[in-house]
Amino acid sequence: MTANSSSEMVAAAKTLIATMGLSQAELAEAKAAALATPTIAEYVPKALKAASPSSAATWGIYLNMLADEWPDRRLDEPTPTEIINLSIKVQERSILGRASRGGHGARANFIDAVRFFYRCALADKLLIQSDSPLPDLKRPPKRQSLRRALTPRQLAEINEVVATTGRDPALDCLVIRLHTETACRRGGAIALRPCDLETSQLTIRLREKGKTVRDQPVSTTLMAGLLSHVEHRSPDADPTAPLLVRTTGKPLDNNYYQNLWYRIGQHVPWVKNLGVTAHWLRYTTLTWVERNFGFAVAAGYAGHVPVGSRAGNTLTYVAATLEEIATALSTLTGESHPLAAAAVE
Repeated sequence: MTANSSSEMVAAAKTLIATMGLSQAELAEAKAAALATPTIAEYVPKALKAASPSSAATWGIYLNMLADEWPDRRLDEPTPTEIINLSIKVQERSILGRASRGGHGARANFIDAVRFFYRCALADKLLIQSDSPLPDLKRPPKRQSLRRALTPRQLAEINEVVATTGRDPALDCLVIRLHTETACRRGGAIALRPCDLETSQLTIRLREKGKTVRDQPVSTTLMAGLLSHVEHRSPDADPTAPLLVRTTGKPLDNNYYQNLWYRIGQHVPWVKNLGVTAHWLRYTTLTWVERNFGFAVAAGYAGHVPVGSRAGNTLTYVAATLEEIATALSTLTGESHPLAAAAVE
């Protein structure tokens, strides 16, 4: 290339820039901003710090997939189409899993994680709105869940396996009882702390998804089991540390639940075939509460926030009281409760 042709190209470029209404200073600023934009692998751990512990545990799995796929790409480089195609790959991988129901949940969780990721980037001013793929990232249509309430016989089979197999049946039985009695989510059990136990009123404080916090009545038997667990596993531990821990002192995590239900499925074939998890226990208890005490009490028992839907708007006015929830628990467990309207005969 000759000096004259090079000069002509530079002049043409300057003319084009001028017609676009951009100054050389603005171009330099845009170039500096692009260089300062972190890569996906660099920003994933920073974004996860802004999530709640339970959300970080779930979204971290999918954001690490994003980082593995495009570790060196800047935040503004992946297009919505590329992200959607990656979500399909995530769905296909999930189909191979034991409890997969077509991988739709995994794909939806991936999209949720990526949307959270880019909301953080926008909040940190690492992107401008036009560079964000958020408007074009939609969750796949929600499919009807295959989960359903377990029968008393099925629940008894699960409890028998939990009590007679495994390396730590005492912990496993306590965890199953906690989920069955309170209908808590997995994140609520993992986040439970010794300081969350209110022994005089027989309630525990559950902290679950969406940063919701609620006091849930429990039976005398379950409270005694939780206190005994603390006494024998971690009597000198920080009261704000995780309550449910293994014999090694390691707290519960998602792997614990995966291994627990895998083991149960090895002994009870229908558990494996249906992909039963702790969430089925929540379905079971809430179905029983709804049938015996009505929708409002079941919603309160579940810890559902009364907003965002017609049913939610109604619950603003007819939300169940703690006394009503304690009464349902008392009937369910056959044990009296100090907050219940009447003692169980």
